[in-house]
Amino acid sequence: MNYRTRIVSSLSEIGQASWDELVGPQESFNPFLSYAFLHALHESGSASIATGWQPHYLTLWREDRLDGALPLYVKSHSYGEYVFDWAWAEAYERHGRPYYPKLLSAIPFTPVAGNRLLARDDAAAKALIEALCTLRADSGLSSAHILFPTEAEAAALHNAGFKLRRGVQFHWLNEGYSDFDEFLEKLERKKRKNIRAERRKVQDAGIRFRQVSGTEATEDDWRFFKRCYDRTYAEHYSTPYLNLDFFLRIASAMPQHLLLIIAEREGKPIASSLVIHDEKVLYGRYWGALEHVPCLHFETAYYQPLEFCIRHGIQRFEGGAQGEHKMARGFMPEKTWSAHWLAEPAFADAVQRFLAREADGIENYIGELNENNPFRGHNNG
Repeated sequence: MNYRTRIVSSLSEIGQASWDELVGPQESFNPFLSYAFLHALHESGSASIATGWQPHYLTLWREDRLDGALPLYVKSHSYGEYVFDWAWAEAYERHGRPYYPKLLSAIPFTPVAGNRLLARDDAAAKALIEALCTLRADSGLSSAHILFPTEAEAAALHNAGFKLRRGVQFHWLNEGYSDFDEFLEKLERKKRKNIRAERRKVQDAGIRFRQVSGTEATEDDWRFFKRCYDRTYAEHYSTPYLNLDFFLRIASAMPQHLLLIIAEREGKPIASSLVIHDEKVLYGRYWGALEHVPCLHFETAYYQPLEFCIRHGIQRFEGGAQGEHKMARGFMPEKTWSAHWLAEPAFADAVQRFLAREADGIENYIGELNENNPFRGHNNG
């Protein structure tokens, strides 16, 4: 099949209809890959050349039809990725070699696994990998990285010379629970007791909650959420990645995928979280509070979203990056993947040895986590 390859610096060059058609049908549509989400990141300036995320999308065309695409950036740093390669960059620096800029395929600031090789069919997927291999060799850049692809994509990239890296996230699965209490009954006694105690502390503090769908949220709701989001970063002496313009853009363009959870005391909002969802999966994203209330984080960022999943029949809740504490709340470890190619053979060999050792550690870590399964029947609960 003869394809025309083009590098795209703005999704407006493609158009929403063509892009979203490639992303997939509505029943399997990933909101983070949608035109609305990615275009908002770029147009708001949150992921742009100025912030070190230069859009460099690799696309395949057959006549005027988009047949393949890879969300791709030229990165001048490693912030906002959630697969950490700072040690690799330091090694390059110690040897007087530039690690940045690098090629990166990822959803900016979003550790969500899913398709990265967006292709109309198997022929286009194969051609997309071939085009990526040509680009990585011709770019003159130090490396190319594909973060959080599917396992099948990771295998295909490995066959094309990429080195694979494993990671761990924590996901909650809906076993058809009728309500939150039925879910709790599946947990071992100590875990069940602790969750009820945490929820009671928040209730006794006089906190009540509003679950506000994106279709109903007002600009004031979004401005309040942004204050909470900024507060979280300030407490960690960090700078927020996302600006208000981004949140207002997705609020307008994809409200059906958004849910704000707002905690209030005596009618005054004091905390908020944002989750993003489709019909099958809910993704925990951001949270923040203007004052400290014991256990408020767990209620706002976990228990309220879990209730939403149960009520709406959502099958999986992905809690985001890291966090063993999620296991005590019914989340279980899931393996994630990333794929890496380094141009310098000596560095590539060193990274390969590191990844082999790390993979053994990850497998042992997952095994240890599974031995501490919080559900009844797996421990003495």
